[in-house]
Amino acid sequence: MSRQVVVIPDLHGRLDLLDAAVAEYPEAHFISLGDAIDRGPRSIKTVERLLALQKEGRATLMMGNHEQMAASGLQWYRQYQGTHDMGDYRRAIEGFRSWMRAGGESVRAELGGLTLEQFPPLLEEYLQDLKRVVYVTANGQIYDEPPAIPSVLVAHASPPVRHQQYPDPLVAALWLRPFEGPFAMAEGVQYSIHGHTPVPLPARLGRHLYIDLGAYETGRLAVAEIAMTGMPKVTVLCGRGNPSLGSKYPRLGEPLPVRAVDLPGAPPR
Repeated sequence: MSRQVVVIPDLHGRLDLLDAAVAEYPEAHFISLGDAIDRGPRSIKTVERLLALQKEGRATLMMGNHEQMAASGLQWYRQYQGTHDMGDYRRAIEGFRSWMRAGGESVRAELGGLTLEQFPPLLEEYLQDLKRVVYVTANGQIYDEPPAIPSVLVAHASPPVRHQQYPDPLVAALWLRPFEGPFAMAEGVQYSIHGHTPVPLPARLGRHLYIDLGAYETGRLAVAEIAMTGMPKVTVLCGRGNPSLGSKYPRLGEPLPVRAVDLPGAPPR
């Protein structure tokens, strides 16, 4: 029995757009591409909703570079609690400060305060065991390794490749931009889907699809229903925000056909 699989890119605290996607696809299994936290207004409630979907068997949660940054300082702090090594503590503080500068400050403001010593259990639960790369087959099954049958690769930023800046391919898959390719893919992979690099319109560059529309500021969330023949069906959920901000993002490759859905409070298109 096959199931519908829908990919959701960078939410950055936009719980309203996540809820709209769930309402639009009430029977789907969702793959969250990561960067669900930081920058936007409701990171913690977004995390809570994603964890609930995961526990219902309705979501696969992936790591983005923002989750990696949030987890880094916390991991060093947990290690310090066991070792009492001040080097571990220094790395924990450095990691935490880097996360704050990169967008974590919005989470601290949302909570009214945030420290490594009193890290929110819900956020720590979310940051554990996030996937880096998955492969989806025509029947909607999800694999951690390339299966023996045709599949679609899903990762936050890029396919996993060795890169001079990121020797670990699974780290590279969280950070690389389209211009840092080419990105080789395993035999049988039809195409790949990514967020991370904001674009004004969902676009295809070779066999790589980029669907992050900067939802936290534009109010536009592109979601992709995976298909094995041809390109995925892309729906743009149009909510509250400033869509004109999308004009600052780079245009890549060829725009994908999309269906637009206006949500309550959306500015006129």
